[in-house]
Amino acid sequence: MRYFEEEDVLHLMLQDGPEYASFELSPDITVELNEAGEMIGVELINASRFIWDAVLESFQVKLVLRPVAA
Repeated sequence: MRYFEEEDVLHLMLQDGPEYASFELSPDITVELNEAGEMIGVELINASRFIWDAVLESFQVKLVLRPVAA
């Protein structure tokens, strides 16, 4: 995993090897593939916002699902 602070890009490397192709999963997420079509990496653009949104969503779900004290 490498984070490029100036660009706010997080690169997750899942396997070693050269990138053969890539595709945009969503506007800020790119999936990298090797020649066999296996996923070898993921790149998150605007990573801090993406991670913040994921944490906030998880926290909100836990608040909603939390049992109410009697």
